[in-house]
Amino acid sequence: MIYGYARVSTTEQDLTVQIEKLKAAGCHTVRSEKVSGSSTKGRAELATLLESLRDGDTLVVTRLDRLARSLADLMVLAESLQIKGATLKCTEQQVDTSDAAGRAFFQMLGVFAEFETELRRERQAEGIAKAKAEGRYKGRPRALDHETVRKLYANGVSAITIAKQMGCSRSAVYKVIEIGKRSSQ
Repeated sequence: MIYGYARVSTTEQDLTVQIEKLKAAGCHTVRSEKVSGSSTKGRAELATLLESLRDGDTLVVTRLDRLARSLADLMVLAESLQIKGATLKCTEQQVDTSDAAGRAFFQMLGVFAEFETELRRERQAEGIAKAKAEGRYKGRPRALDHETVRKLYANGVSAITIAKQMGCSRSAVYKVIEIGKRSSQ
């Protein structure tokens, strides 16, 4: 059997092009998900697909970064495929782990994928540091209006009711109340 796996990082991104390429490559089954590739944890569709692979099966992805972004994760996946007797192919890269040259190229691409991820992290950290130094970085915007939570609580509204009204957890309400108490001391 030939299985396909498609992945994008955010819900706003589209999987259509990847799925079409995988079907054109002869994939009988294509599993897809919209989740970060920085880790293989929490990727239910990938786990299901890996579980169903058998001796002689092939896993096809459009590019290696659709499968994993770290060399460690790629190596674990490659070993898992090897133990099962399955192979990996990429439609846009010359990766075919059924031969030695394909396995070597697979490992080189994995190194470059991890390098690219590290460079992106470094650039992001540099950008944040520069924005902070210039006073432009304020961090992530608050998901909860702290002032409203405090006013409701001060007016006798229970934390459970506030949580339901604000669409958050009760513990989030208690954190806001605690922060307000500490800042007023």
